[in-house]
Order: sequence, then C-alpha cells, then structure tokens
Amino acid sequence: MNLGLGVNIDHVATLRQARYARTPDAHNVEPDLAAAAALCERAGAQSITVHLRADRRHLQDKDLARLRASVRTKLNLEIGNTPEILAIALQTRPEDVCLVPENRQEITTEGGLDAHGLRGELAGTIRQLNDAKARVSLFIDPDEAQIRAAVELGAPVIELHTGAFANATGEAQTAELHRLRDAAALADGLDLQVNAGHGLNYTNTLLLLGAVPHLRELNIGHSIVSRAVFVGLERAVGEMLKLMAEYKG
Repeated sequence: MNLGLGVNIDHVATLRQARYARTPDAHNVEPDLAAAAALCERAGAQSITVHLRADRRHLQDKDLARLRASVRTKLNLEIGNTPEILAIALQTRPEDVCLVPENRQEITTEGGLDAHGLRGELAGTIRQLNDAKARVSLFIDPDEAQIRAAVELGAPVIELHTGAFANATGEAQTAELHRLRDAAALADGLDLQVNAGHGLNYTNTLLLLGAVPHLRELNIGHSIVSRAVFVGLERAVGEMLKLMAEYKG
C-alpha cells in the first residue's frame, strides 16, 4: 500500500515569525514558506499541510495565497470551525480541508475534534466544503462515537489524533496503539479514508506503522522541521519517506 506523507510546514513559519512578525513585508524576511514547500515536494512529499489559526501565530493569509499558487502536489489546509477561516478556505480552494479543534491558549492542538458533540455546528461547514469539492477530513481521537459521527456528517476522511500515543510510554503506549488499531479497522469498515498525525517522529512512526492497519496518509511537521535543522529539509523528508516505504497496510 502506498502511504502518503503530508509535511506540515507551520513551524517554518514559526521560525520566521520569531523575528519578522512585525515586519512581514520586509525585503529580507526568511525563511520562505513557498521555498520550503517546494523542497518538501522535490523530496517526495505527497502533500503540503498548513494550519491557518485565528490568531495567525505562524501561517499568514499571504502565505496561504502563495502556497495555493505554488504547491504542485496537494494543499491540505487545517482550520478551526469559524466563519472567518471557513470563508478563507472556500476562497482558497485547497484540495483537502481538515477540521481541527482550536484553543488560543494552547501551544499546539490538544486532543481531537468532538465531532460527536458538535454535529450541529459542523454539519453546515462540512456541507459547504463538500459543495466546494474540497475533501473534508475530521481530526478526531480514536473513539467509536467520533468515527461514527464522521460518517453521519458526510466527511469522507478522518485523521486519527496520535498525540496520546506519542506522549505515552510502556504499557500506556501499547494501549494507545491498540486504540488506534481498532479505530482504523472500524473506520475502514465504514468506508472512511484513515489518515493519522500529531506528535509523530522518526522513532514512534515505526511503532505506529507496525501496529495500525488501513492508514493512507500521515501528516508530520515538527519532527521533520526539527530534523531539517541538522540535515536539511529535503533529507529530513526523504528519511521519513524511507521509514514509511515498507508499510503493508
């Protein structure tokens, strides 16, 4: 089975914002997100993932427009369910839109979207995205109620939140792998595409791939960008793809 890699380049933008948040249009702004995306694609990444947050802490609106114009593989846009960001997504027309929970106080996304509890709020958003021909994904915990809610809402894809697995050790990590395995099997049986992401790195990804079936795409960002500090972005992406190459599904 061909397992796709979406490289999340948000933290390339984080590096830029650390110095140039107040002067985003300066002639010497770096690093360049479009250049980063191109390097990832050249290394073999199947998609580019970015998260346009309400507080614009890393990705900016201009970045999204440039990426839409330059990405040659597939643009996967993560968004919170707010009218402002939804309108931008509908205008930008990425191939994929992943709905995620968003809390302004968090450093990174914490936990999956409560698709089951928020069905009423999500239904209209998903309908608009489906009408716009964007492939909708729900970033959810490996929980039966959440998976069945995705089916009910008409989302064709789920992205299993792997954060609890990534943060756990020992028996707790094994238990999280079992949850992910069972969730993936259930979702595949319900004709959902199963993606996964959050906290994945060059070590725990091997554990995930050895235990969890039916995966189609992984979205990985922080670990690849961190590795790129030492070996360069193309090599960092290539190393991750090499780990993923033997996945049997």
